[in-house]
Amino acid sequence: MDTRSLDRPVAIAVKRNLTTDSPESHTLCPSDIKMSKHVTKTVDDEFRKVADSILHRSQSNSLKVASAPFEIPEYPIEEKEQKTYLERQLRSSFRYPHKCDHNHRRIVSSPWMHYNEPEDEANRCWKRAESVPDIDETKSTPDIDLSPMFERISIVNKCGVQGKHFSGIPLKDLEEASKSLVKALTVREKYMMLSQQGFPKIINRCLQSVIDKNDFHMISDGCAACEKKTIKASDITSNDHQCMKGIEDHPIHAPRTDGDPFDCILPNSVNCAFKMVNGVMKVYLDKASMDQDKPFDWTYPDCATFLNDQNIMYTLISDGPLKSFCYQRLSYLSYKYQLHVLLNELKESAAQKEVPHRDFYNIRKVDTHIHASSCMNQKHLLRFIKKQMKVNPDEIVSCGKDGKMMKLKEVIQLVFDSLGINTYDLNVDMLDVHADRNTFHRFDKFNAKYNPIGQSELREIFIKTDNHIGGKYFANVIKEVMSDLEESKYQNAEYRLSIYGRSKQEWEKLAKWAVVNQVHSDNVRWLIQIPRLYDVYRSNKLVSNFQQILENIFEPLFAATNDPKSYPQLHAFLQYVSGFDSVDDESKSEHVVFDADSPFPRNWTNDENPPYNYYLYYMFANMTVLNQFRRERGFNTFVLRPHCGEAGNVTHLVAGYMLSESIAHGLVLRKVPVLQYLYYLAQIGIAMSPLSNNSLFLNYHRNPLPEYFARGLNVSVSTDDPLQFHFTKEPLMEEYSIAAQVWKLSTCDMCEIARNSVLQSGFPHEVKQHWLGPNYTREGVPGNDVSRTNVPDIRVAYRYETLVEELQYICRGLQAGIPESNSNE
Repeated sequence: MDTRSLDRPVAIAVKRNLTTDSPESHTLCPSDIKMSKHVTKTVDDEFRKVADSILHRSQSNSLKVASAPFEIPEYPIEEKEQKTYLERQLRSSFRYPHKCDHNHRRIVSSPWMHYNEPEDEANRCWKRAESVPDIDETKSTPDIDLSPMFERISIVNKCGVQGKHFSGIPLKDLEEASKSLVKALTVREKYMMLSQQGFPKIINRCLQSVIDKNDFHMISDGCAACEKKTIKASDITSNDHQCMKGIEDHPIHAPRTDGDPFDCILPNSVNCAFKMVNGVMKVYLDKASMDQDKPFDWTYPDCATFLNDQNIMYTLISDGPLKSFCYQRLSYLSYKYQLHVLLNELKESAAQKEVPHRDFYNIRKVDTHIHASSCMNQKHLLRFIKKQMKVNPDEIVSCGKDGKMMKLKEVIQLVFDSLGINTYDLNVDMLDVHADRNTFHRFDKFNAKYNPIGQSELREIFIKTDNHIGGKYFANVIKEVMSDLEESKYQNAEYRLSIYGRSKQEWEKLAKWAVVNQVHSDNVRWLIQIPRLYDVYRSNKLVSNFQQILENIFEPLFAATNDPKSYPQLHAFLQYVSGFDSVDDESKSEHVVFDADSPFPRNWTNDENPPYNYYLYYMFANMTVLNQFRRERGFNTFVLRPHCGEAGNVTHLVAGYMLSESIAHGLVLRKVPVLQYLYYLAQIGIAMSPLSNNSLFLNYHRNPLPEYFARGLNVSVSTDDPLQFHFTKEPLMEEYSIAAQVWKLSTCDMCEIARNSVLQSGFPHEVKQHWLGPNYTREGVPGNDVSRTNVPDIRVAYRYETLVEELQYICRGLQAGIPESNSNE
């Protein structure tokens, strides 16, 4: 593989003039980002054939049960015996350090980075072996005195076998697997960079080292236990508002918002014009430029490029040798973590006990996946309904079918009369909003649980933002939940609000609801969820084609970015929006596929719902252009964090890998070792909700969360729908407590998951500096402040070193078949 041909995007700033900072600014002079267009090649046809076969199989299997058995030990004795076996192997390795079969690997555990042995014939034989050098033999190993002291696990090979790497994998397979993985990482890097979404620096360095043909290694202080409470002058970027040098400037609590949170400066209009072309918004300098069809050259991956990259990903996940390679690496990561826990659990616990005034209860944790319409528990909703019936019985809340205005007590009385009950009879069981065994694999019944007492009228009144009373009751109940979060101090949430795409007024109505009712908390940020309901709107004649939905969703955002003064409430509300989500039942069959023959959105006029990847691509493409527009204006940008991999086809996870900064659920990932390994390497966030999955798609004991966590995937715990799945007013703590009891998670494990949730969240960078430490963006141990996160440096060093070793393994695998004379050219 010629690494120079890697299709990494290169951003070229032609000109940049953010004149919008001044009130007199009226002209936008954006920077241009160039990206080469996809050129059709012969190999594309081969990729397309493989992709078609995969899509055909996925369609034929769509009616099968979505959740296949997950391979974990069925009985505790199996896990216990595995650990005992590893302990015996470890003891025997120490007892006979020099008497081992040179054709086998040996596990070496030592508080040092390497196990030093005398120079003997076996060692000299190993140095002459024609295999890839060991990962832990890196020139950049940090000074041992600065590293956290813990038992490291290394793999040492004593004698190479001709034609095989020390892992037992044929060199040719290793080389091909490394090429494929690097290609997949390059694909994700391209999409993340163009859309202004997050991409790990360590992966960027790795890909650059491949292009430069240099050895990849950890940074010099990546495992150093250095001072982490101070920002160095060299680390200050233009995005930092001020240079805060000491712990006194960075208290654990971020500054609170004073006054009206929606009171902000409204910049002038830049008088741009915009229109949607083939499903993607184009921005023009003015109307004259639009008439001449000269849009700003804000690059996004066009449909042909996306489909080609998607076909490449389909080819990779179906490649047999690559699946075997990734499965082996994932298994290795699982067993390595088990051994790490056996050797270092007491050290990690001791390190946590040394931290004053910090434990699991008072570290920051974020509920990264929770829907606003079900953020309260069932008892809270019942108490709120009864309170409104007592306090506001005569308030006009709805309009009847005959046009008659109805009071709250009249609506409630109609509901009660139809059920033959009275106010005193109302209880939690009668409310009937909690999921039960009848909702398992029945998403339709689960959706019905959103209707209190089975009545859609009560849902319309109490948990909707757009109703006759302007969503007043819904705002009040959310503010009560926010008050509980603020009282807990250390719990935060990212609530999801719905934009359906039925009309262009939805955004302004939602913003008005938030601003007028002052629905805000420093503990809360918003995500906008977009249901995939085109077929419903089409059948009800609300839209005539799919592009109308896209216009209804994105055109108001471009308008507010262009002229905030014309949309003051929407501009203020968007400051607290982190990104977009795509929601619906993933287990529904997809009767059409997204390929080169798929029509553009304006031509999608049939009654069939577009496939998942079609929705996600056009959301991503429009978000990419919008982010570049907002960046030029100095506004906050958005990320894509969809529901992905809860059920349905594995192709959903391919789109999630390419287009999303993080995903929610990811259960199907357990069936696809290649994608699971890529999600690990790219450290893609996965917000998992075990209690929700237990009621809908996957029994709790089969949930892959503990396996993902052990392997090092970037997982967090979330609640999804407390109204349906939880009982207490602290649903996030409920999730953590059940997970800790069932899976025997240690305090260190839970603190690490909580830290992951903050990193995945959409809270501002300045807030995260207070919660995690001012240097949290740095690689390895320097990015961890144990006094804030309660995650020991030992655990952070283990995760960092393990990821570096895996990346080194891949980088050196690229050179497995290259003669030494050529590899140094």
